[in-house]
Amino acid sequence: MATERVLITVKTYPTLSRKYGETVCTAGVREDGTWMRIYPVPFRRLDEAEQYRKFDWIETDFVKSKSDPRPETYHPADIMKLVPSGHMGKEDKWREPKPASRLTNFWRRRTGASFPMRRDGRRTSSRSTG
Repeated sequence: MATERVLITVKTYPTLSRKYGETVCTAGVREDGTWMRIYPVPFRRLDEAEQYRKFDWIETDFVKSKSDPRPETYHPADIMKLVPSGHMGKEDKWREPKPASRLTNFWRRRTGASFPMRRDGRRTSSRSTG
């Protein structure tokens, strides 16, 4: 299991789950440009240093979800090892660290857009993101 780095682009409002308690569902883009849905995350139970916000890079080991058939769904192998590792925001005029610049260039080459976007807007697979 290798540590992966994901740029968080979506974070839901905390909801109650009978199985997991209070959780959030997050989604983001890996450095190679593929989407990842991360669920469940017991966000409010994380230490302050482990909490992340939109447009933060996070690093941890992820495990493919066995209970969710969507191919992009993963969960953190150990929630206590989830580490925010940088932020991309308006404070520095959306300048990106070098790995994110590679990600943006990947999307520009692939879609002609400056951010991940489907051109036709239609759903062609069982994926819930991208």
